Amino acid sequence: MASIVTAEEVGAITVFASLEVDARDRLARAAADIALAPGEYAANQGDDRALFAVLEGRIEPVKLVDGIESVVGERQPGDIFGEVPIVLGTVFPVGFRASEQSRVMRIEPHDYHAVAAVHPDVAKEIGKLSSKRIGGSGGLQSLASEPPPPRAVVLGHRWDSDCMELRRFLDRNQISFEWIDPDAPDAADDWGAPVAAAEDLPVVRIVDGTTVERPQLRRLAELLELGTEAEAAEYDAVVVGAGPAGLAAAVYGASEGLRTIVVEREAPGGQAGTSSRIENYLGFPSGVSGDELAGRALKQARRLGAEILVTRTVERIDASARQVHLDGGDILGARTLIVACGVSWRRLTIEGFDRLADKGISYGAARSEAPNTHGLDVQIIGAGNSAGQAAIFFSNHARSVTILCRGDGLEKSMSRYLIDQLAARSNIAVLPRTEVVAARGDNSIEAIEVRNNQTEEFTRLDSGGLFVFIGADAETAWLPPEIALDRRGYVLTGSDVAAAGRWELERDPYLLETSVPGVFACGDVRSGQVKRVASAVGEGSMAIALVHQYLKESGVPSRPLALSDRVPPAGR
Repeated sequence: MASIVTAEEVGAITVFASLEVDARDRLARAAADIALAPGEYAANQGDDRALFAVLEGRIEPVKLVDGIESVVGERQPGDIFGEVPIVLGTVFPVGFRASEQSRVMRIEPHDYHAVAAVHPDVAKEIGKLSSKRIGGSGGLQSLASEPPPPRAVVLGHRWDSDCMELRRFLDRNQISFEWIDPDAPDAADDWGAPVAAAEDLPVVRIVDGTTVERPQLRRLAELLELGTEAEAAEYDAVVVGAGPAGLAAAVYGASEGLRTIVVEREAPGGQAGTSSRIENYLGFPSGVSGDELAGRALKQARRLGAEILVTRTVERIDASARQVHLDGGDILGARTLIVACGVSWRRLTIEGFDRLADKGISYGAARSEAPNTHGLDVQIIGAGNSAGQAAIFFSNHARSVTILCRGDGLEKSMSRYLIDQLAARSNIAVLPRTEVVAARGDNSIEAIEVRNNQTEEFTRLDSGGLFVFIGADAETAWLPPEIALDRRGYVLTGSDVAAAGRWELERDPYLLETSVPGVFACGDVRSGQVKRVASAVGEGSMAIALVHQYLKESGVPSRPLALSDRVPPAGR
């Protein structure tokens, strides 16, 4: 039988001990009584504000940085937690986890303020406690002033493509790292040893002291204890791709009891992860960067129990056997499969572009690239929203940002709010009817040559960075022929499958179902997708609803596998 908070228990909480019996009783009736198993969280880092009090057991505050948890205190019966969010109106700066079987009471903000309005001494005590927890010894200010050391240190040249790849991988996997340029005067001091020979660079040192020269991404992921091997042999849902659609499928699949695994060849975020700023995503009035959005979704998916594999590639799918073949020979059984592998930036075949790729020429523009543009003149190729968002973001760092577009202007391809924001920035210029014809530079990009399509006039522009946003193509060459594609290589789903004559069952295909029953597609890889992050997230969640429907109507139960069913994957 569930317990309820009593007035006597409220009186045992130190800050509420002075309340009269009637006030304790009202608070007891309003409070939620929550039982926690060891390891279960009363509040996660980043949760909305609430006030908690420990009734039984022990609660430990846990700070999560770079995926590493640190216990930063404890709360015993009679103590409260959540006083900082409740006083400042912020989210929880740390999580609170039960270290043993525990019981806590949760008080919603409006219930707390109702008590505080009548009993100002309670508000005063909680305010004092909040101040102490922020500035006292071991408080939040102390935690902020003594950040943990970076999980990795990268020694490599700025324009070395291997070094760029390593830094991008670490950044997109939310791994804090320090980058040391071996040509810097104090490089040896910062590295703590003589710098390695040029042929051995880049070198990565992990926080535990392990040092590896020219590591492959898989090796680096293993050293950082990122997921690279599956924990089971069979899953309710195997999701290919960790962009917004794939991560949404992971969150909803795991939260709804499906054994869910996501396979990502590089790092979470997809194409959206390379966006420096997304201004029109619901719930973020000030905008959000692609890597920040992906990072939050990744933490959420992992917290809910989804497995995320990185640096793994799906080589092929055996649709009849319901098997997913990974690189290295690993095979995953899949009751259902969700294809969310997205698209890849379209490449330009222009003189100098291949040679200077990752040496000042980038496809997409992640937030981490902004410091490299400080005080420089940079150019952006493209006229869509991604180009406009990047231009606005880089204008806060670069001396000038020039948007190069082939059309007469931006009005036909860019949202009005972005055009207005661009016009308000004095260091952003737009060159219409312009194409890049060459990129110049030795070790890195130094200039570009452009041509005006109307006047045929050629111009040379100094360049400290060139960012390309010219659209993307579906990555579907690895899919089996049983999965129908449209003429551009995007995956057909739902009624489009039936219209193409590629559906064989008596029932109609589900909305996101491909020509293979039980295989779904969502996000940018799907034919007819509207190319919006919000749409991809919605389709990822919808795919899970359709997975449930498919499993139910097919008579295939979605259940957690018993420990005896789990088979260690190859190479473990």
